[in-house]
Amino acid sequence: MSRTSTLFNDLFDDVRLPSLDLDNGFSRLPSANVIENDKAFTVELAAPGMKKSDFDVNVDNGYLTISSEKEDEVEEKKENYTRHEFSYNSFSRSFLLPDTIDTEKIKAKYEDGILKLSVPKKQEAIKNHKKTIAID
Repeated sequence: MSRTSTLFNDLFDDVRLPSLDLDNGFSRLPSANVIENDKAFTVELAAPGMKKSDFDVNVDNGYLTISSEKEDEVEEKKENYTRHEFSYNSFSRSFLLPDTIDTEKIKAKYEDGILKLSVPKKQEAIKNHKKTIAID
């Protein structure tokens, strides 16, 4: 099996999986979709209720890491009581990038609760389209 054909498995082989701690006692990571075409991968991470400033996306030593830390504090004062609540959520996902990825051209966009990353392949890794040659 060639390196390109195992690209999906290599790119999305989780290395670290710290979890989101939820109030109900369960832990989970944001759901991710991975879409491949001839030129790139697209990674979509479901993270509603966040802002783009809540994310940190970086490439280091061959790993793509997506992480977030979000801390909220709510205080409500009424005549007879004060309510003060804190919440803290974080996650980090790291993916091993194969040599066929152009790390300098990775882009990220956050919109409508979805963090979308474009992970382009290097020019030499892009599959050539099939061409039929007419025989004279």
